[in-house]
Amino acid sequence: MSRRAQRAIAGTVDVVVIGAGHSGLAMSCLLGRRSIGHVVLEQGEIANSWRTQRWDSMRLLTPNWMARLPGHAYRGDDPDGYMRAGALADFIAAYAKSFSAPVLTRTPVGRVSRGSRGYRVETPRGDWLCRAVVLASGAFSKPSVPRLAESIPAAIEQLPAQAYRNPRQLAPGGVLVVGASATGLQLAQEIQLSGRPVTLAVGEHVRLPRLYRQRDIQWWMLATGALDQRIEEVDDPDRARRVPSPQLAGTQERATLDLNLLQRQGVRIVGRLAGMRGATAQFSGSLRNVCALADLKMNRLLASIDQWAEASRPEGIGPAERFAATEIPEALPLALQLGQDISTVLWATGFQPDFSWLDLPVFDARGQLKHDRGIVAMPGLYVLGLPYLRRRKSSFIHGAEDDARELTAHLAAYLDSTAESAVRLRAVAR
Repeated sequence: MSRRAQRAIAGTVDVVVIGAGHSGLAMSCLLGRRSIGHVVLEQGEIANSWRTQRWDSMRLLTPNWMARLPGHAYRGDDPDGYMRAGALADFIAAYAKSFSAPVLTRTPVGRVSRGSRGYRVETPRGDWLCRAVVLASGAFSKPSVPRLAESIPAAIEQLPAQAYRNPRQLAPGGVLVVGASATGLQLAQEIQLSGRPVTLAVGEHVRLPRLYRQRDIQWWMLATGALDQRIEEVDDPDRARRVPSPQLAGTQERATLDLNLLQRQGVRIVGRLAGMRGATAQFSGSLRNVCALADLKMNRLLASIDQWAEASRPEGIGPAERFAATEIPEALPLALQLGQDISTVLWATGFQPDFSWLDLPVFDARGQLKHDRGIVAMPGLYVLGLPYLRRRKSSFIHGAEDDARELTAHLAAYLDSTAESAVRLRAVAR
């Protein structure tokens, strides 16, 4: 008897949703409204990554009033504030409870493969046979650390942002933070203010003010329709999906966080980390151009906001404004000796999804999941929660609903078209 035949069958269902974060639960809610039988498998607890893979002081980049999911929205007393990770996890858990989501926690998925009439999802608690699978395990499952990390001397401590919690866990000495998107800037500031000298390696980035004309920049992005821009409208979808997260922070002061502020606080900025030669870190000399481009793009966005505001005339906004260009030191170091004044390298170089348990021919030559706006290159397989999946807002909390609704409609049509296989699937399970 084969290993597969010996495995216990936990159940048979139309759809298995993998991941009980905000995307998986949004899908679950909409599947439930269509009376489509499903189960949600979660390796830890609901909203697990928000509870276990975020640093202590982290807050959302979007204001609380933007936290909404199908049939559920923020109703607290601080709509313009920014939730901490733990509070967001509680928000998502309350959402699951509000519609009795069929979640099985502490049920990690070990393998997804083709079954005789659909898919087989293997877990330590038994296997699920299903006709469709929704991958909602998140876009930030594992850190994206460049290969040059292997060249850094063993004496230098290395830490991905996913494992960072607070400055106290770092070895004594200076810190090189690699990456200047939202995570990199926030960690560089926190570590610098803790009393440790920080050097920030800056590559391509998106600069934005926290507030513009007395409104949160996310309000403008939503009001002008920028967040609803569809991937079909973009000239280069692959590049759009790789754009770094904007340099924002969610603070009670609603303050702008940028390279100018960090430098005033004592952070040293250098160019992109380009290589290692022994214990010497080598940096790109293109920092000035990279920052000029980020300033240019920010000003273009603000100009488009001004144009929209002139035509729409929303109430309660302030006058148009512009911000000082990014300040670049005259003498930029192109190399630094690690171990002298830098004892830790903190990688804030982004994240990527982990589909290593997906035993299906759905990956391209680069190992990326092949999909068309969430419809994976195999019938009955879907993915949710990736950056710019269908819209610019796809990876945001409030962006899950529209994507999930469209994919649910496609999935329901697929199930209708394969109705006969449902009877056969139940027969296989018996």
